[in-house]
Amino acid sequence: MAEPVRAVLSRDAIVLAAVDLIERDGVEALSMRKVAARLGVAAMSLYHHVPNKAALVDAVVERLVADLDFADDPGADPRERARGMMRAFRKIARDRPRTANLVLTRTFESPATLRLYEHAMEIARAAGFAGGDAARIASAFLSYAIGSLLREARFDRAAKSGGQPGGDPFIRGAEGIDPGRYPNVTALLAEGHVYDPDAEFEVGLEMLLRGLPES
Repeated sequence: MAEPVRAVLSRDAIVLAAVDLIERDGVEALSMRKVAARLGVAAMSLYHHVPNKAALVDAVVERLVADLDFADDPGADPRERARGMMRAFRKIARDRPRTANLVLTRTFESPATLRLYEHAMEIARAAGFAGGDAARIASAFLSYAIGSLLREARFDRAAKSGGQPGGDPFIRGAEGIDPGRYPNVTALLAEGHVYDPDAEFEVGLEMLLRGLPES
C-alpha cells in the first residue's frame, strides 16, 4: 500500500499550527520544535519558511489582525463603522484569547498591526477630524478596546484559578469594607451586582461613540 502523501509545508500552515499551539498551551509553550511536531515534519524544515521563533510570533500577530472582518462600508455612518471595527476586534480576541494577548501587548510595528490604526484613523477622518485630532480619536478607540480586553482576560484567569465567576474585577474581595467610607461600592455589593463583560463593553463603546458627530 502506498504511503499517504503529506501536505506541502507552507508558511501559512506553520502559522496556523502555531496559533493552535498557543491557544492550547499558551505562548510560553511555543517553539519551533513543537510546531514541527504538530505538523509531523522535521523542525529544520520550518526554517525554510520562517527564520526563527521571533519571526513566527510576528507572523502569528499578523495573521490574527489580517483575519479581522470589519465588514466595512466606507460610505457608512462613522459611528456604525467605529462600532463594527471595535466589535470585530473584540470578537477575534475573544475567539482566540491567548493569541490575541500577543496583539494587545505589542506596539503597532508591522503592516498587519498598523492596519488597525489605519482603519481607526480613516474612520476618524470620515467623521470630520484631521491631523492630531484624528490620531487622538483613533487612539482613544483602540486604547479602550485593548484595555477592556486585558481586563476581561484578567477576569477569566481569576475565574479559572478559583475566583468567583460574575464578580466585578474592580471590587472582587471587597466584602466587609467600611460602608461609611465606600457607600457606593457597598450598595453595589448589596444589589448582587454581576459582572457582564459584554454589557460593560457596549456601554463604554456607546459613550465613546457620542464623541463622533452623526453623519
